[in-house]
Amino acid sequence: MATDPRVALAAFVAALERHFEVVAARRGEQDPAVEAAYQALAEAFDEYDRALMDTYGEVTPFEIYDDEDDDDLDDDEIEELDDELDDVDD
Repeated sequence: MATDPRVALAAFVAALERHFEVVAARRGEQDPAVEAAYQALAEAFDEYDRALMDTYGEVTPFEIYDDEDDDDLDDDEIEELDDELDDVDD
């Protein structure tokens, strides 16, 4: 049985809010709460994207980035992504 896209959207928005809360309250570089919120956000996004596809034949324009994606990039591409992330942080 497919997930209702509206329910999946609500869960995705809640995961976004939770991720923001823990990032804003981060306790160090390796805060396990941030990692847990990141994973929950990625899972909520995947569920929402699947629900859209199953119900409407549509997807979002986003992809989940993970460390395994680094294996497909060369050093210049990784440096470019790091620079983009630094620009966002500023």
